[in-house]
Amino acid sequence: MRTHGILTLLACLVAVLAVAGAGCTGTTEQTGGAELKDSYIVGIDGAYPPFSYIDKDGNAQGFDVDSMKWIAEKKGIEVTFMAVDWDAIIPTLQAGKIDMVYAGMSITPERQEKVSFTNPYWSINQDVAAREDSNVTLDDVLAGKVILGAQRGCTAAIWIEENLIETGKMPKDNLKYYPDTPAAVSDLEIGRIDAVMYDDVSLQDIISGKPLKTIGSVETQEQEQFGVAIRKEDTALLELMNEGIAELQADPYWEELKEKHNLK
Repeated sequence: MRTHGILTLLACLVAVLAVAGAGCTGTTEQTGGAELKDSYIVGIDGAYPPFSYIDKDGNAQGFDVDSMKWIAEKKGIEVTFMAVDWDAIIPTLQAGKIDMVYAGMSITPERQEKVSFTNPYWSINQDVAAREDSNVTLDDVLAGKVILGAQRGCTAAIWIEENLIETGKMPKDNLKYYPDTPAAVSDLEIGRIDAVMYDDVSLQDIISGKPLKTIGSVETQEQEQFGVAIRKEDTALLELMNEGIAELQADPYWEELKEKHNLK
């Protein structure tokens, strides 16, 4: 999924319990040249199901949220989740307002210049959706013939910019940017744009039950992998999260999580 400027934080700071171990409060541990803390603020995308989203009651939900809760419990730390506009999420991390981004963030060279990433935990492709009554094809999209919507700063938008606009296949005005993909899908439904490109699993979730269809997929899985973003100086936290992700993937709960969130 999805590079970032200064926009407003979504009004949700969701306190989520993830405490484990009786002797962790008020202690720190020296690891990898930096100190671990007792509690961390985890930045998420508030509209990125099934990986991370804010439900109608204002609670953080999703595959990444459940994964982080499990890791926090096993590692004896507390976490809270803060939904942040995707454009602003890396600057928010760099400013110290959150401690990590665990929200389906693709590992890219540009992002690696700014932050560190854990080992990858998921891989995706980019799906393209159109209206059910539309004759638009994936070939039309790849030829730059349609008005295409994408979430600003996400890897779909970056892929379109690099592979269609910069190569001269698509006029730059044919790419319409949105603050989030549900907004792009809403415009697709009413005919303001012809197609939307986004991360495969999440796009399927967003268009479910709507008069929309998937018309194809751009194969990016080999290059596009999700990792948890962490400030470069926070080496102890990076080590802890790498350990936690490896332990989670080796535990039966990993398969339960994938089934719960309809991930294959």
